[in-house]
Amino acid sequence: MEAWVVATGLIFVYLVATIVLGAIANRRMSVDLEDFLLYGRKAGFIVLYLTVVATYHSAFAFLGSGGFFYTHGIGFWAAGAWTVLVGAITYVLGSRIWVLGKTFGYITPADLLADFYESDAVRVVTAIVSVLFTIIYIQAQAVGLGYILSVASGDRISFELGTLILLIVAAGYLIAGGLRAVYWTDVIQGVWMYVAVWAGALVLAFKLFGGPFELWRQVAAERPDLLTLPGPEGYFTPGMWFGMIVVLSFGIVFQPHLFIRYYTAVSARTIKLLGATTPIYLMTLYIPAALVGLGGALVMPDIAIPDRIFPEMLFAYAPAWLTGAILAGATAAAMSTLDSMLHANMTVLTRDVYQRYIRTGASQDHYILIGRLIVVALLAVGYFLSVGTFDFLVQLVALSGSGALQLMPAVLGVCFPGRHLTTKAGVIAGIGAGLATLCVTLIVVPHPLGLHGGVWGLLVNFVVTFAVSRFTLPPSDGTVSRIHGAVERFVYEGDPA
Repeated sequence: MEAWVVATGLIFVYLVATIVLGAIANRRMSVDLEDFLLYGRKAGFIVLYLTVVATYHSAFAFLGSGGFFYTHGIGFWAAGAWTVLVGAITYVLGSRIWVLGKTFGYITPADLLADFYESDAVRVVTAIVSVLFTIIYIQAQAVGLGYILSVASGDRISFELGTLILLIVAAGYLIAGGLRAVYWTDVIQGVWMYVAVWAGALVLAFKLFGGPFELWRQVAAERPDLLTLPGPEGYFTPGMWFGMIVVLSFGIVFQPHLFIRYYTAVSARTIKLLGATTPIYLMTLYIPAALVGLGGALVMPDIAIPDRIFPEMLFAYAPAWLTGAILAGATAAAMSTLDSMLHANMTVLTRDVYQRYIRTGASQDHYILIGRLIVVALLAVGYFLSVGTFDFLVQLVALSGSGALQLMPAVLGVCFPGRHLTTKAGVIAGIGAGLATLCVTLIVVPHPLGLHGGVWGLLVNFVVTFAVSRFTLPPSDGTVSRIHGAVERFVYEGDPA
């Protein structure tokens, strides 16, 4: 049997399994908006751990990181720093977000910010930022899925058709089972992805080089530019390193698909344990990615699309059955993030826009139906964006994280009690200034002084937020006491559950 038949067949077996899980989740789901959107706030550690790591690592980790090691060298190991920082953010900030969500019934990031700042304008701005920059992330996953199925089939399934098939499957099980279906499929996807990346990288390293250590020796001898900073193309300057650490830690955490996951935990202890252990999975996944990217630079130096280096090497040098299993893992990597993105945007648009401003007081059934229709619309948007392909998935993810990063001053003002440093006028002005700066420092004058544009946006955001807040009205004392009081009781007295 030809290799492409085996590889494509295994991917479709995996897709059928996810559809079955979605159908089972649908049978277990109650007709309740909180169950559909937040898993009933009952996610235990194992389920939450695997859905968070599977969601954080996506086509970006499976394809994009190998492509970045291939092109820019070892500098991409900055990933080791930002994955550790994600754990610290989850432990400290995630637990506070959880307690506020549990205490006041928040469902979206905008619920938390609009309540504290007593402002519908803050809700709208937060919803716009959440949706706009998450759609970019949806595009990144859709592009990755198209690459995977196209390569697996030997280009017999076009990039466009492969993207469409996999988008429909992800949207299908989300529509059927809501966040419960996403979490259940992520459990499988998180395990499969990790095993697949390591297995594929080690098989290639031993077959082509005699093992990882010999691979490193050959890279040092033949391509020493890949093992030094700032890399062969001068990309990884200290400013870019620092910028990617900030953007791909705080920026990803503030995106709605991860922010919402903090609300779903069964307890604060679950969130803290998540923060303490998440970096183990996240960081160690970049070790095989480095083996693939650096090794690929030696054996396939002229590949046209660097993000395709892993599947191209598998097809050239690995057994067909193993290639199929690993590419199914790559599919899992992209779909575990894609389904979460679709869910997050559905949640924001249903809760923050439709339920709030278009039709209030409707039945739970009605809002669930609207959420499902929104998923269909997002599927169409994601598809049409993805067919205009983009060669560097990491850059798409960094752009997405740079936008969400602009919510940081507003969120910190809610989660860290203290003086009234932030006001609704301040955070709105800061977000606007940060996004405007982001446009300039990513498009007009990319990364001035070698510092990532997302960090420039955040710096301007902080300055404007605090400056405007000094001269504008803070939230009322009652609101500050209610929300900051809940945080303080949690910090000093422990889990209210």
